[in-house]
Amino acid sequence: MRLLVFFDLPVVSKEDRRIYQRFRKFLLADGYDMLQFSVYSRIVNGEDGVDKHLKRLGKNIPGKGSVRFLQITERQYAAMKLLVGQRTIKEKKVGTSQLLIF
Repeated sequence: MRLLVFFDLPVVSKEDRRIYQRFRKFLLADGYDMLQFSVYSRIVNGEDGVDKHLKRLGKNIPGKGSVRFLQITERQYAAMKLLVGQRTIKEKKVGTSQLLIF
């Protein structure tokens, strides 16, 4: 299962940029990989993992801007079409057919 986080945060003032960077660093530290600017993806193991990471997101949401969260299956993620550009290095290393085993 994959979690996608989409966000659009203001970066007008110095404080806005600091808040943006703090949120971005939180996502990276929590295991998300950047797909595109302001679009991050994370692999989770089941509904418990989804709930856990949704709670973490809720605790770190900035006060301004827009943050969206989407839960999709690996099959749906694998069906995503790349229209322009290339897959990231991390996407190439971790294929969508690989399973999480704990």
